[in-house]
Amino acid sequence: MNASNRDLLVLLKDESMTNQAIEHEVESLNDLLHNVESVDEFCRVNEIIDMNRYKINRDQKFLVEVMYQPELKPFIFLNNMN
Repeated sequence: MNASNRDLLVLLKDESMTNQAIEHEVESLNDLLHNVESVDEFCRVNEIIDMNRYKINRDQKFLVEVMYQPELKPFIFLNNMN
């Protein structure tokens, strides 16, 4: 099993799963979460709404800059497009 920097709590309905099947499930979850938590995916599903300039910005570079700011400026919002 690959070492990762996360703790996963996996609840199983079926008590008859082998350790190998459980490890396979955890590895699959890790792969899935790794892909979903990438910067590219974050930028694809989020946008910046700037009410000061009345603009919506979906540019990846701008999103990453805003993401790493400790605090957003007034009337600038991070919006999930879900």
